Amino acid sequence: MKITEQAAMALATQLLIQRNALTNNAPVQARHLVDAEMKGHPSHGLQRLPRLLTRIERGLVDPRTSGRSHWRSASVLEVDGLRGLGPVVAMAAIERLQERAATSGIALAAISNNNHLGMLASYVESIAAEGRIGIAISSSEALVHPYGGTRAMLGTNPIAIAVPTAGRPLVLDLATSTVSMGKIHHHAAIGRPIPEGWARDAEGRPTTDAVRAKGGAIAPFGGAKGYGLGIAVELLVAALTGADLAPDIRGTLDAEAVCNKGDVLIVIDTARSPDLALRLSAYLDAVRASPPAEPGHPVSVPGDGAARRREATLQAGFEIDPGLLDELTALSRTPSSVLEGQT
Repeated sequence: MKITEQAAMALATQLLIQRNALTNNAPVQARHLVDAEMKGHPSHGLQRLPRLLTRIERGLVDPRTSGRSHWRSASVLEVDGLRGLGPVVAMAAIERLQERAATSGIALAAISNNNHLGMLASYVESIAAEGRIGIAISSSEALVHPYGGTRAMLGTNPIAIAVPTAGRPLVLDLATSTVSMGKIHHHAAIGRPIPEGWARDAEGRPTTDAVRAKGGAIAPFGGAKGYGLGIAVELLVAALTGADLAPDIRGTLDAEAVCNKGDVLIVIDTARSPDLALRLSAYLDAVRASPPAEPGHPVSVPGDGAARRREATLQAGFEIDPGLLDELTALSRTPSSVLEGQT
């Protein structure tokens, strides 16, 4: 079943407003979920909305705040999210960072007491849209086992980087785990097994059962290298935000606990060379034009796939699990008017 961007935005926005979200906060959160769907990442999309609504109803999320911040130093913004909606708090912080980076060259936000950010690409893309480099990192519950281990000790600890060019920015967004836990939850929800090597079950045994993997541990990507990057992000986020470390973090995958992970956002001015953006674009085009390993499968650069998928969904809409749509519709107090555009 497909649903249009407009119908999805209307439904998600309405559900949030019905639960007391400010009218200017609800679309920010809704847009983040819908964009994840449009980029082909349903694990970070609307499947997270029912749990988010429950968290609001239980007082674990305040949908009316955008957080509180002050400059800890000339270029470091300390943000108390006040349990706000993750994207709302982050975008408010980015607005302040953009202003400061215009004069200081670099600005960093250390965010605590905030809720789940979802896909990090959207935040760095918004920074790159203003001609600056964006970097985002975040921590999470212990979901990833160390290289050579079996027990979950690290977060998935994603990192995203966007670099502006004369065309579409380069956008890298990856977890330091083989996959996100959200993707495993998505496989479990639709009854699909996961590939070998993704995860271990609660007893530390390799598994392809997504339900068993939910209670186990995800593998770090790239073996020792991904593990090393993940544990570095773990400590970096904790050092900058004061957030708890993975074994003590809760609140991004449940509807019972206050979210106590940390987020770091960085905005950096680019060099003032007049031809820099053109040179960067030319280089990316040269990479794309380089000989492919398989004929008919051209080389791409990070962000190309998501951009193609988003463009396709602008016209055709995106696939949504019928059960999830039924659940969201049932949660809405006035569902009929917002489902126009569903096919």
